[in-house]
Amino acid sequence: MTDRPEWTELPDLASRRFGGTVMWATDELFAEKENLVNPWVPAHRAETFGPKGQVYDGWETRRHREPGDDQAIVRLGLAGTITGVIVDTAFFKGNYPPFVSVEATSLPGYPSAAEVAAAEWDVLVDRAPAAGHTENFYAVNGSRRYTHVRLTQHPDGGVARLRVHGAPIPDPALLDLDALDLAALENGAIVTGCSNRFYSSPNNILSPGLAAHQAEGWETARRRDDGNDWVTLRLAGAGIVRFVELDTSNLKGNAPGWASVSGRETYGEWVPLLPKTRLQPDTRHRFALPDGPEVTEARLDIYPDGGLARLRLFGRLTGAGRTNLKARFDKTR
Repeated sequence: MTDRPEWTELPDLASRRFGGTVMWATDELFAEKENLVNPWVPAHRAETFGPKGQVYDGWETRRHREPGDDQAIVRLGLAGTITGVIVDTAFFKGNYPPFVSVEATSLPGYPSAAEVAAAEWDVLVDRAPAAGHTENFYAVNGSRRYTHVRLTQHPDGGVARLRVHGAPIPDPALLDLDALDLAALENGAIVTGCSNRFYSSPNNILSPGLAAHQAEGWETARRRDDGNDWVTLRLAGAGIVRFVELDTSNLKGNAPGWASVSGRETYGEWVPLLPKTRLQPDTRHRFALPDGPEVTEARLDIYPDGGLARLRLFGRLTGAGRTNLKARFDKTR
């Protein structure tokens, strides 16, 4: 059990793991702005001093002696709707901002920092109080698709991480709808359920690229019963799955012994896609599937427990899948 808001289980759209970057900041004298989007938990070593003071795993600005606020602009790694924001001030105890605000905007293409700064911004968090050395949670009722966010410290100080949780919304014009990963976050897939996320989030297995190490995948606690662990997801859209890839890279003593994949048909019945199949540690497994039905959801079962680096479900969108993908995009513009 956890007292964290439910929306924190959604992907962090700003994470460097998904390609998020801090484009610009007013100041970063004490600690670099790029730390804001690091995917790992903030770390701290006391009395580690550099030329400018204590070294922090976060973004820290100089003390203001004149009126004004500090800001940082983040380009989201995954454009999408925003459900909640975390401003994490871990280890900033006497130097955190007493108030913060967060805004968002949506721009096509690849604008410069100056062009983003000049855009029109929607307020997501309006000058809200922040506490030191804690995760500050702010729920957002976002219905628009955003590409950039702007964090403002009132007036200055340090923030370890900015987490922007929400649902990815891809641009259909930038996808090959006849050949894509139906399980990729960047294509609009989303985790809907999970038996266990003790070591890491199941969102990781839907991430782009290869996992660099064990923590960049999904790993469960050790089971001491007769059950097995599983993840369910809504696919990018209704489609036909032609290939399944189960990647256990970096998982050498904790890979599952077996795995299976099933899909939910449009009318609601679950059907097998890949039967229970033996897996090898530290291996990318790819399986070709026979022609199957149109499915809108998928379920990965691992036996009995363990970890997976990536899940890929390569295929094509059907007519219904294309229509729904475009409708989600148009609705949030």
